[in-house]
Amino acid sequence: MSRIIKSLDYSHTPAKSAADILLEIQAVYISKNKPFIFTSGRLSPIYVDCRKIISFPIARRQLIAMGVEQLIALNDETAFDMVAGGETAGIPFAAWIADAFDLPMLYIRKAAKGFGRNVRIEGEVREGARVLLVEDLATDCVSKISFIDAIRDAGMQIAHCFVIFEYGVLAKCNSTLQKKRVELHSLCNLSDIVALAKQYGYTSKELVNVYSFLNDPEEWQSPVKGATV
Repeated sequence: MSRIIKSLDYSHTPAKSAADILLEIQAVYISKNKPFIFTSGRLSPIYVDCRKIISFPIARRQLIAMGVEQLIALNDETAFDMVAGGETAGIPFAAWIADAFDLPMLYIRKAAKGFGRNVRIEGEVREGARVLLVEDLATDCVSKISFIDAIRDAGMQIAHCFVIFEYGVLAKCNSTLQKKRVELHSLCNLSDIVALAKQYGYTSKELVNVYSFLNDPEEWQSPVKGATV
């Protein structure tokens, strides 16, 4: 039976509430032995699996509602008029956000499929449209660049990217997107998760490696060998 998410405590910040939900659905994994490997090749002692959100209806509605509030707070009616999800994890989140705003949706392939129309962007491409890119999470944001380039190559505009979770300790992420003139928006980051972890049964012994990573992720990478997913 699906775990029931408790009512949100609105005295909490949105970041704390989002972190609370991710911990509640057990989307946070801490490695006791070998570290996790991100798509970028980076190593981490902690992994947040935002794909788990799709299996928890109450959790996903709460997170999407918080995301919509954050995006409305941009206070810019011209911020976006279409929503695009990145293949594959971003697609369901983009669908829910597009539905909340009653906007058209697209999804972007990592590469053209090689047959049929052989396109990267599925849906109706509209010249000059302002697109919000939606993904589940962000590590160093390198994978976001390909999606951003695909949007612009198709004659559309993009200035904003939204994710449920960002690791936040990898400064390269924001600087990478800033170079592309795109602003990153997220509900919570790794610091928010770690601040609540003990409430969910994680011990100081389990968290010591995470604290080390959080304090200096670049230095933490150097001595780690033999990582596995």
